[in-house]
Amino acid sequence: MGTNNIGGRPMRFLKLKEVMQKTALSRSAIYRKMNDNNFPQSINLGDRAVAWVDSEVED
Repeated sequence: MGTNNIGGRPMRFLKLKEVMQKTALSRSAIYRKMNDNNFPQSINLGDRAVAWVDSEVED
């Protein structure tokens, strides 16, 4: 999706579809794991848009 340079390191944001492809988890599984604090929290990008930090999903 996009990148920002924070602390000298580029930060890439992933949309839900990309997170699902990368993790092989369903939408509901991702949100369930987020609620259980077993998955990185999403970041609000606007009224109806959220994303995840790629490096956090990788970890």
